[in-house]
Amino acid sequence: MSMSTQVQEYRGELLRFPTGFWWGAATAAYQIEGATKEDGRTPSIWDTFAATPGKAVAGDTGDHATEHYFRYSEDVALMAELGLSAYRFSVSWPRVQPTGRGPANPAGLAFYDRLVDELAAAGIRAVLTLYHWDLPQELEDAGGWTDRDTAHRFAEYAGLVADRLGDRVSVWTTLNEPWCSAFLGYASGDHAPGRTDPAAALTAAHHLLLGHGLGVQALRASLPAGTPVSLVLNLSPVRPAGPSDVDAAAARRVDGLLNRLFLDPVLRARYPADVRGFTARLTDWRFVHDHDLAAIAEPIDLLGVNYYVPSLVGAGRGQVNRAFPACEDVRFHQPPGPITAMGWPVDPTGLRDLLLRLGRDYGDVPLLVTENGAAYDDRPAVDGRVHDPERIAYLRSHLAAVHEALACGVDVRGYFAWSLLDNFEWAFGYGKRFGIVHVDYRTQRRTWKDSAYWYRDAIAAGGVPPG
Repeated sequence: MSMSTQVQEYRGELLRFPTGFWWGAATAAYQIEGATKEDGRTPSIWDTFAATPGKAVAGDTGDHATEHYFRYSEDVALMAELGLSAYRFSVSWPRVQPTGRGPANPAGLAFYDRLVDELAAAGIRAVLTLYHWDLPQELEDAGGWTDRDTAHRFAEYAGLVADRLGDRVSVWTTLNEPWCSAFLGYASGDHAPGRTDPAAALTAAHHLLLGHGLGVQALRASLPAGTPVSLVLNLSPVRPAGPSDVDAAAARRVDGLLNRLFLDPVLRARYPADVRGFTARLTDWRFVHDHDLAAIAEPIDLLGVNYYVPSLVGAGRGQVNRAFPACEDVRFHQPPGPITAMGWPVDPTGLRDLLLRLGRDYGDVPLLVTENGAAYDDRPAVDGRVHDPERIAYLRSHLAAVHEALACGVDVRGYFAWSLLDNFEWAFGYGKRFGIVHVDYRTQRRTWKDSAYWYRDAIAAGGVPPG
Protein backbone atom coordinates (compact mmCIF):
# COMPACT_ATOMS: atom_id res chain seq x y z
CA MET A 1 0.00 0.00 0.00
CA SER A 2 1.39 3.40 -0.95
CA MET A 3 1.73 5.80 1.94
CA SER A 4 0.20 8.51 -0.25
CA THR A 5 -3.11 6.66 -0.43
CA GLN A 6 -3.13 4.94 2.94
CA VAL A 7 -6.19 6.76 4.26
CA GLN A 8 -8.14 6.48 1.03
CA GLU A 9 -7.42 2.75 0.67
CA TYR A 10 -8.37 1.89 4.22
CA ARG A 11 -11.61 -0.12 3.92
CA GLY A 12 -12.86 -0.01 7.49
CA GLU A 13 -14.76 2.68 9.32
CA LEU A 14 -12.76 5.87 9.72
CA LEU A 15 -12.65 7.93 12.90
CA ARG A 16 -14.54 10.83 11.40
CA PHE A 17 -14.26 14.41 12.60
CA PRO A 18 -17.13 16.89 12.76
CA THR A 19 -18.12 18.91 9.75
CA GLY A 20 -16.36 22.24 10.04
CA PHE A 21 -13.38 20.81 11.95
CA TRP A 22 -10.29 22.85 11.06
CA TRP A 23 -7.41 20.90 9.55
CA GLY A 24 -4.31 23.06 9.73
CA ALA A 25 -0.56 23.33 9.94
CA ALA A 26 1.55 25.76 11.91
CA THR A 27 4.81 27.71 11.60
CA ALA A 28 6.54 30.65 13.32
CA ALA A 29 8.11 33.77 11.83
CA TYR A 30 11.72 33.43 12.98
CA GLN A 31 11.77 29.75 12.13
CA ILE A 32 10.77 30.12 8.48
CA GLU A 33 10.85 33.70 7.18
CA GLY A 34 14.56 34.45 6.88
CA ALA A 35 15.12 37.97 5.48
CA THR A 36 16.17 39.16 8.91
CA LYS A 37 17.66 42.38 7.55
CA GLU A 38 15.10 43.13 4.84
CA ASP A 39 12.65 46.04 4.68
CA GLY A 40 13.49 47.68 7.99
CA ARG A 41 13.43 44.65 10.26
CA THR A 42 15.70 45.00 13.28
CA PRO A 43 17.20 42.28 15.51
CA SER A 44 15.05 40.26 17.87
CA ILE A 45 16.30 38.48 20.95
CA TRP A 46 16.57 35.33 18.86
CA ASP A 47 18.83 37.02 16.31
CA THR A 48 21.10 38.03 19.18
CA PHE A 49 20.91 34.68 20.98
CA ALA A 50 21.49 32.52 17.89
CA ALA A 51 24.47 34.65 16.86
CA THR A 52 26.10 34.08 20.26
CA PRO A 53 28.66 31.24 20.01
CA GLY A 54 27.48 28.07 21.70
CA LYS A 55 23.80 28.98 21.94
CA ALA A 56 22.49 27.19 18.82
CA VAL A 57 23.75 23.89 17.46
CA ALA A 58 26.36 24.32 14.72
CA GLY A 59 26.11 28.09 15.04
CA ASP A 60 22.87 28.02 13.05
CA THR A 61 20.69 31.14 12.88
CA GLY A 62 17.38 32.11 11.34
CA ASP A 63 19.00 34.55 8.92
CA HIS A 64 17.80 32.57 5.91
CA ALA A 65 15.63 29.78 7.37
CA THR A 66 13.28 28.58 4.60
CA GLU A 67 13.10 31.98 2.87
CA HIS A 68 9.34 32.05 3.37
CA TYR A 69 9.52 35.86 3.19
CA PHE A 70 10.29 35.49 -0.52
CA ARG A 71 8.56 32.15 -1.17
CA TYR A 72 5.25 32.67 0.62
CA SER A 73 3.22 32.31 -2.61
CA GLU A 74 4.80 28.92 -3.28
CA ASP A 75 4.13 27.88 0.30
CA VAL A 76 0.48 28.96 0.22
CA ALA A 77 0.01 27.01 -3.02
CA LEU A 78 1.44 24.00 -1.21
CA MET A 79 -1.07 24.50 1.64
CA ALA A 80 -3.91 24.67 -0.84
CA GLU A 81 -2.80 21.42 -2.47
CA LEU A 82 -2.71 19.79 0.96
CA GLY A 83 -6.30 20.92 1.47
CA LEU A 84 -5.63 22.90 4.66
CA SER A 85 -8.62 24.77 5.98
CA ALA A 86 -6.46 26.96 8.24
CA TYR A 87 -2.85 28.10 8.52
CA ARG A 88 -1.33 29.24 11.81
CA PHE A 89 1.60 31.64 11.49
CA SER A 90 3.20 34.36 13.56
CA VAL A 91 4.04 37.99 12.91
CA SER A 92 7.58 39.17 13.53
CA TRP A 93 7.35 42.00 16.06
CA PRO A 94 10.67 43.64 14.99
CA ARG A 95 9.57 43.49 11.36
CA VAL A 96 6.37 45.43 12.13
CA GLN A 97 7.59 47.69 14.94
CA PRO A 98 11.40 47.68 14.74
CA THR A 99 12.12 49.39 18.07
CA GLY A 100 9.23 47.78 19.93
CA ARG A 101 7.49 51.14 20.31
CA GLY A 102 6.08 53.87 18.12
CA PRO A 103 4.58 53.69 14.63
CA ALA A 104 4.46 50.62 12.44
CA ASN A 105 6.98 49.90 9.71
CA PRO A 106 4.88 50.01 6.50
CA ALA A 107 7.16 47.58 4.63
CA GLY A 108 6.94 45.03 7.42
CA LEU A 109 3.16 45.16 7.60
CA ALA A 110 2.97 44.96 3.80
CA PHE A 111 4.46 41.46 3.87
CA TYR A 112 1.67 40.21 6.11
CA ASP A 113 -0.86 42.03 3.94
CA ARG A 114 0.35 40.00 1.00
CA LEU A 115 0.38 36.76 2.99
CA VAL A 116 -3.18 37.04 4.34
CA ASP A 117 -4.46 38.07 0.92
CA GLU A 118 -2.79 35.03 -0.63
CA LEU A 119 -4.36 32.80 2.01
CA ALA A 120 -7.79 34.33 1.42
CA ALA A 121 -7.47 33.78 -2.33
CA ALA A 122 -6.68 30.11 -1.63
CA GLY A 123 -9.65 29.72 0.72
CA ILE A 124 -7.43 29.12 3.77
CA ARG A 125 -8.25 30.75 7.11
CA ALA A 126 -5.50 32.90 8.60
CA VAL A 127 -4.78 32.08 12.26
CA LEU A 128 -2.37 34.78 13.39
CA THR A 129 -0.08 34.72 16.42
CA LEU A 130 1.27 38.09 17.50
CA TYR A 131 4.16 36.82 19.62
CA HIS A 132 6.14 33.67 18.98
CA TRP A 133 9.24 34.56 21.01
CA ASP A 134 10.88 37.24 18.81
CA LEU A 135 10.93 40.21 21.18
CA PRO A 136 12.64 43.28 19.67
CA GLN A 137 16.16 43.38 21.06
CA GLU A 138 15.72 47.03 21.98
CA LEU A 139 12.98 46.06 24.44
CA GLU A 140 15.14 43.32 25.95
CA ASP A 141 17.89 45.89 26.43
CA ALA A 142 15.39 47.87 28.52
CA GLY A 143 14.56 44.83 30.68
CA GLY A 144 12.55 42.57 28.37
CA TRP A 145 9.68 40.70 29.94
CA THR A 146 10.99 41.49 33.43
CA ASP A 147 10.04 45.11 32.74
CA ARG A 148 6.34 45.82 33.22
CA ASP A 149 6.38 48.33 30.38
CA THR A 150 6.96 45.52 27.88
CA ALA A 151 3.37 44.36 28.47
CA HIS A 152 2.12 47.80 27.46
CA ARG A 153 4.41 47.88 24.43
CA PHE A 154 2.96 44.52 23.37
CA ALA A 155 -0.59 45.89 23.56
CA GLU A 156 0.44 48.83 21.40
CA TYR A 157 1.96 46.47 18.84
CA ALA A 158 -1.18 44.28 18.89
CA GLY A 159 -3.31 47.29 18.02
CA LEU A 160 -1.05 48.23 15.10
CA VAL A 161 -1.34 44.78 13.53
CA ALA A 162 -5.08 44.53 14.18
CA ASP A 163 -5.70 47.92 12.59
CA ARG A 164 -4.04 46.70 9.40
CA LEU A 165 -5.11 43.06 9.13
CA GLY A 166 -8.20 42.79 11.32
CA ASP A 167 -10.72 42.30 8.54
CA ARG A 168 -8.92 39.29 7.02
CA VAL A 169 -7.77 37.14 9.96
CA SER A 170 -10.02 34.37 11.26
CA VAL A 171 -8.43 33.93 14.71
CA TRP A 172 -6.06 36.22 16.61
CA THR A 173 -3.66 34.79 19.17
CA THR A 174 -1.77 37.00 21.61
CA LEU A 175 1.09 34.77 22.81
CA ASN A 176 2.53 31.41 21.91
CA GLU A 177 3.79 29.32 24.84
CA PRO A 178 4.54 31.97 27.47
CA TRP A 179 5.95 29.21 29.72
CA CYS A 180 8.80 28.79 27.24
CA SER A 181 9.37 32.54 26.97
CA ALA A 182 9.54 32.90 30.75
CA PHE A 183 11.20 29.75 32.02
CA LEU A 184 13.43 28.69 29.11
CA GLY A 185 14.31 32.31 28.39
CA TYR A 186 14.83 33.66 31.92
CA ALA A 187 15.35 30.64 34.23
CA SER A 188 17.25 27.89 32.38
CA GLY A 189 18.77 30.14 29.71
CA ASP A 190 18.18 27.53 27.01
CA HIS A 191 16.22 30.03 24.91
CA ALA A 192 16.59 33.72 24.18
CA PRO A 193 17.42 35.96 25.92
CA GLY A 194 19.45 33.34 27.79
CA ARG A 195 19.11 34.59 31.35
CA THR A 196 19.36 32.28 34.38
CA ASP A 197 17.44 34.02 37.16
CA PRO A 198 14.45 32.10 38.58
CA ALA A 199 12.92 35.20 40.18
CA ALA A 200 13.17 37.01 36.84
CA ALA A 201 11.40 34.06 35.18
CA LEU A 202 8.41 34.36 37.52
CA THR A 203 8.31 38.12 36.94
CA ALA A 204 8.47 37.55 33.18
CA ALA A 205 5.64 35.01 33.37
CA HIS A 206 3.40 37.58 35.02
CA HIS A 207 4.28 40.34 32.57
CA LEU A 208 3.70 37.99 29.64
CA LEU A 209 0.24 37.22 31.00
CA LEU A 210 -0.39 40.90 31.61
CA GLY A 211 0.69 41.58 28.03
CA HIS A 212 -1.80 38.93 26.92
CA GLY A 213 -4.64 40.60 28.82
CA LEU A 214 -3.77 44.11 27.63
CA GLY A 215 -3.34 42.70 24.15
CA VAL A 216 -6.83 41.20 24.25
CA GLN A 217 -8.18 44.64 25.20
CA ALA A 218 -6.32 46.27 22.31
CA LEU A 219 -7.56 43.64 19.87
CA ARG A 220 -11.18 44.02 21.00
CA ALA A 221 -10.89 47.78 20.45
CA SER A 222 -9.64 47.35 16.87
CA LEU A 223 -11.16 44.15 15.46
CA PRO A 224 -14.60 43.70 13.93
CA ALA A 225 -17.10 42.60 16.57
CA GLY A 226 -17.11 38.86 17.13
CA THR A 227 -13.60 38.19 15.81
CA PRO A 228 -12.20 35.29 17.89
CA VAL A 229 -9.24 36.03 20.17
CA SER A 230 -7.14 33.31 21.77
CA LEU A 231 -4.07 32.38 23.79
CA VAL A 232 -1.82 29.40 23.05
CA LEU A 233 -0.23 27.44 25.91
CA ASN A 234 2.17 24.51 25.89
CA LEU A 235 0.52 22.12 28.32
CA SER A 236 1.38 18.65 29.55
CA PRO A 237 -0.23 16.09 31.84
CA VAL A 238 2.12 15.71 34.80
CA ARG A 239 2.09 12.16 36.11
CA PRO A 240 3.63 10.93 39.39
CA ALA A 241 6.39 8.38 38.93
CA GLY A 242 4.98 6.20 41.73
CA PRO A 243 2.00 5.78 44.05
CA SER A 244 3.47 7.61 47.06
CA ASP A 245 2.15 10.87 48.45
CA VAL A 246 5.53 12.51 47.96
CA ASP A 247 5.52 11.62 44.26
CA ALA A 248 2.00 13.04 43.97
CA ALA A 249 3.15 16.23 45.70
CA ALA A 250 6.08 16.53 43.28
CA ALA A 251 3.74 16.12 40.33
CA ARG A 252 1.42 18.80 41.66
CA ARG A 253 4.32 21.21 42.06
CA VAL A 254 5.44 20.75 38.45
CA ASP A 255 1.83 20.93 37.25
CA GLY A 256 1.56 24.24 39.07
CA LEU A 257 4.50 25.81 37.24
CA LEU A 258 3.85 24.25 33.85
CA ASN A 259 0.05 24.33 33.58
CA ARG A 260 -1.88 26.05 36.37
CA LEU A 261 0.38 29.12 36.54
CA PHE A 262 -1.03 30.06 33.14
CA LEU A 263 -4.46 28.44 33.05
CA ASP A 264 -5.68 29.73 36.40
CA PRO A 265 -5.08 33.48 35.98
CA VAL A 266 -6.48 33.46 32.44
CA LEU A 267 -9.55 31.33 33.11
CA ARG A 268 -10.08 31.82 36.88
CA ALA A 269 -8.56 35.28 37.51
CA ARG A 270 -6.20 34.03 40.22
CA TYR A 271 -2.78 32.51 40.64
CA PRO A 272 -2.59 29.07 42.28
CA ALA A 273 -2.04 29.56 46.01
CA ASP A 274 0.32 26.57 46.20
CA VAL A 275 2.57 27.98 43.47
CA ARG A 276 2.77 31.34 45.21
CA GLY A 277 3.58 29.46 48.39
CA PHE A 278 6.43 27.23 47.23
CA THR A 279 8.02 30.05 45.17
CA ALA A 280 7.85 32.57 48.05
CA ARG A 281 11.51 31.95 48.88
CA LEU A 282 12.38 33.24 45.38
CA THR A 283 10.04 36.22 45.07
CA ASP A 284 7.46 38.11 47.09
CA TRP A 285 5.24 38.44 44.00
CA ARG A 286 5.06 42.21 44.36
CA PHE A 287 5.11 42.42 40.56
CA VAL A 288 1.37 41.59 40.68
CA HIS A 289 -0.44 44.93 40.91
CA ASP A 290 -4.04 45.74 41.67
CA HIS A 291 -6.33 45.00 38.72
CA ASP A 292 -3.67 42.93 36.88
CA LEU A 293 -5.61 39.70 37.26
CA ALA A 294 -8.79 41.31 35.97
CA ALA A 295 -6.91 42.29 32.83
CA ILE A 296 -5.27 38.87 32.46
CA ALA A 297 -8.69 37.21 32.73
CA GLU A 298 -10.19 39.18 29.84
CA PRO A 299 -12.46 36.60 28.19
CA ILE A 300 -10.98 34.63 25.30
CA ASP A 301 -12.93 32.84 22.59
CA LEU A 302 -10.56 29.90 22.10
CA LEU A 303 -7.68 28.29 23.97
CA GLY A 304 -4.87 26.90 21.86
CA VAL A 305 -3.19 23.73 23.15
CA ASN A 306 0.34 22.79 22.09
CA TYR A 307 1.09 19.20 23.08
CA TYR A 308 4.21 17.15 22.56
CA VAL A 309 4.99 15.05 25.64
CA PRO A 310 3.66 14.10 29.07
CA SER A 311 5.79 14.73 32.14
CA LEU A 312 6.74 12.01 34.61
CA VAL A 313 8.11 13.23 37.95
CA GLY A 314 8.72 12.04 41.46
CA ALA A 315 10.28 13.07 44.72
CA GLY A 316 14.04 12.87 45.07
CA ARG A 317 17.10 14.74 44.05
CA GLY A 318 18.65 14.28 40.64
CA GLN A 319 19.98 16.61 38.00
CA VAL A 320 18.31 19.95 38.68
CA ASN A 321 15.98 21.13 35.93
CA ARG A 322 16.55 24.88 35.98
CA ALA A 323 13.40 25.51 33.96
CA PHE A 324 11.39 24.63 37.08
CA PRO A 325 12.34 27.00 39.91
CA ALA A 326 11.89 25.81 43.50
CA CYS A 327 11.80 22.18 42.31
CA GLU A 328 15.29 21.10 43.30
CA ASP A 329 13.87 18.09 45.16
CA VAL A 330 11.83 16.91 42.17
CA ARG A 331 13.26 14.27 39.88
CA PHE A 332 12.22 14.24 36.22
CA HIS A 333 11.94 10.75 34.74
CA GLN A 334 11.96 9.63 31.13
CA PRO A 335 8.48 8.29 30.31
CA PRO A 336 8.47 4.82 28.75
CA GLY A 337 7.89 4.07 25.10
CA PRO A 338 9.33 4.96 21.69
CA ILE A 339 11.02 8.33 21.26
CA THR A 340 11.42 10.90 18.50
CA ALA A 341 14.66 12.44 17.25
CA MET A 342 14.28 14.99 20.05
CA GLY A 343 14.38 12.17 22.60
CA TRP A 344 10.74 12.90 23.44
CA PRO A 345 8.40 9.99 24.19
CA VAL A 346 5.52 9.30 21.85
CA ASP A 347 2.38 9.16 24.00
CA PRO A 348 -0.95 10.14 22.46
CA THR A 349 -2.75 9.28 25.70
CA GLY A 350 -1.20 12.43 27.10
CA LEU A 351 -3.05 14.55 24.56
CA ARG A 352 -6.32 12.75 25.26
CA ASP A 353 -5.90 13.16 29.02
CA LEU A 354 -4.95 16.82 28.66
CA LEU A 355 -8.00 17.66 26.56
CA LEU A 356 -10.27 15.78 28.96
CA ARG A 357 -8.80 17.66 31.91
CA LEU A 358 -9.28 21.04 30.24
CA GLY A 359 -12.87 20.19 29.45
CA ARG A 360 -13.49 19.00 33.00
CA ASP A 361 -11.61 21.61 35.02
CA TYR A 362 -11.76 24.79 32.97
CA GLY A 363 -15.26 24.99 31.65
CA ASP A 364 -16.61 25.64 28.24
CA VAL A 365 -13.79 27.48 26.46
CA PRO A 366 -13.47 25.88 23.00
CA LEU A 367 -10.10 24.32 22.23
CA LEU A 368 -7.80 24.15 19.24
CA VAL A 369 -4.83 21.78 19.12
CA THR A 370 -2.51 24.43 17.75
CA GLU A 371 0.73 22.40 17.66
CA ASN A 372 1.39 18.69 17.63
CA GLY A 373 4.11 16.90 15.76
CA ALA A 374 7.40 15.05 15.87
CA ALA A 375 10.97 15.35 14.63
CA TYR A 376 12.54 12.39 12.87
CA ASP A 377 15.75 11.97 10.89
CA ASP A 378 14.20 12.48 7.47
CA ARG A 379 16.29 12.13 4.33
CA PRO A 380 15.25 11.82 0.69
CA ALA A 381 15.50 8.22 -0.49
CA VAL A 382 16.97 7.04 -3.79
CA ASP A 383 13.49 7.32 -5.32
CA GLY A 384 13.40 11.02 -4.43
CA ARG A 385 10.66 10.52 -1.86
CA VAL A 386 10.93 11.25 1.87
CA HIS A 387 9.55 8.20 3.66
CA ASP A 388 8.54 8.97 7.25
CA PRO A 389 6.28 6.16 8.50
CA GLU A 390 7.00 7.09 12.14
CA ARG A 391 5.54 10.56 11.63
CA ILE A 392 2.46 9.12 9.93
CA ALA A 393 1.94 6.82 12.91
CA TYR A 394 2.45 9.78 15.25
CA LEU A 395 -0.09 11.98 13.47
CA ARG A 396 -2.64 9.19 13.21
CA SER A 397 -2.42 8.24 16.88
CA HIS A 398 -2.64 11.83 18.09
CA LEU A 399 -5.56 12.62 15.83
CA ALA A 400 -7.23 9.49 17.22
CA ALA A 401 -6.63 10.91 20.71
CA VAL A 402 -8.35 14.14 19.67
CA HIS A 403 -11.23 12.08 18.30
CA GLU A 404 -11.50 10.24 21.62
CA ALA A 405 -11.74 13.57 23.49
CA LEU A 406 -14.41 14.76 21.06
CA ALA A 407 -16.37 11.57 21.65
CA CYS A 408 -16.26 12.36 25.39
CA GLY A 409 -17.82 15.76 24.78
CA VAL A 410 -14.73 18.01 24.77
CA ASP A 411 -15.19 20.98 22.41
CA VAL A 412 -12.15 20.69 20.12
CA ARG A 413 -12.51 22.79 17.00
CA GLY A 414 -9.38 21.92 15.02
CA TYR A 415 -5.90 20.38 14.76
CA PHE A 416 -2.71 22.01 13.46
CA ALA A 417 0.24 19.80 12.59
CA TRP A 418 3.65 21.09 13.62
CA SER A 419 5.06 21.86 11.28
CA LEU A 420 4.22 22.63 7.70
CA LEU A 421 7.91 22.92 6.78
CA ASP A 422 11.21 21.76 8.17
CA ASN A 423 12.66 24.87 9.76
CA PHE A 424 15.07 26.48 12.22
CA GLU A 425 14.34 24.55 15.41
CA TRP A 426 15.50 27.20 17.86
CA ALA A 427 18.58 26.16 19.88
CA PHE A 428 18.67 22.85 17.97
CA GLY A 429 19.34 24.68 14.70
CA TYR A 430 18.48 22.93 11.46
CA GLY A 431 19.27 19.41 12.61
CA LYS A 432 15.78 18.57 13.90
CA ARG A 433 13.10 18.23 11.23
CA PHE A 434 9.46 18.56 12.29
CA GLY A 435 7.96 19.36 8.89
CA ILE A 436 5.56 17.31 6.83
CA VAL A 437 7.33 18.99 3.92
CA HIS A 438 11.08 18.49 3.59
CA VAL A 439 13.23 21.55 2.92
CA ASP A 440 16.65 21.30 1.30
CA TYR A 441 18.26 24.27 3.04
CA ARG A 442 20.91 24.62 0.33
CA THR A 443 18.47 24.94 -2.57
CA GLN A 444 15.27 25.74 -0.61
CA ARG A 445 13.50 23.03 -2.58
CA ARG A 446 10.29 21.78 -0.91
CA THR A 447 9.53 18.04 -1.14
CA TRP A 448 6.40 16.47 0.26
CA LYS A 449 7.14 13.75 2.78
CA ASP A 450 4.89 10.70 2.84
CA SER A 451 3.25 12.24 5.91
CA ALA A 452 2.13 15.22 3.83
CA TYR A 453 0.38 12.90 1.37
CA TRP A 454 -1.15 11.03 4.30
CA TYR A 455 -2.36 14.26 5.91
CA ARG A 456 -3.82 15.44 2.60
CA ASP A 457 -5.79 12.20 2.34
CA ALA A 458 -6.97 12.42 5.95
CA ILE A 459 -8.24 15.95 5.31
CA ALA A 460 -10.02 14.88 2.16
CA ALA A 461 -11.58 11.90 3.94
CA GLY A 462 -12.49 13.92 7.03
CA GLY A 463 -11.04 11.24 9.29
CA VAL A 464 -8.29 8.79 10.09
CA PRO A 465 -8.10 5.01 10.41
CA PRO A 466 -8.38 3.66 13.96
CA GLY A 467 -5.29 2.08 15.48
